[in-house]
Amino acid sequence: MNHQPNNPLHGLTLEKILTRLVEHYDWSGLATKIPINCFSNDPSIKSSLKFLRKTPWARDKVEALYISTFAGSSPWLK
Repeated sequence: MNHQPNNPLHGLTLEKILTRLVEHYDWSGLATKIPINCFSNDPSIKSSLKFLRKTPWARDKVEALYISTFAGSSPWLK
C-alpha cells in the first residue's frame, strides 16, 4: 500500500475537496477566489467536477485553495 503522509490531499476525492470548499466559501466566494465560469454561472458540484477533471490548471487552483484554507486546521486532513 502506498502511503503519502506528507501529501495533505492523500485520500481525498476531488468531490470531497470541492464540497468542503463550497461549504466554507459558498459558490460566490469560491468564484471570487478562483474566477472560473463553472463557479459563477449556474454552479453545481456535478458540472464543476466535469470541468475540473478535464482542466488540470483549474484543478490545481482548487487543490491549492483547499490546502491553503484547511491544511493544519481541519479534521478532514490528517
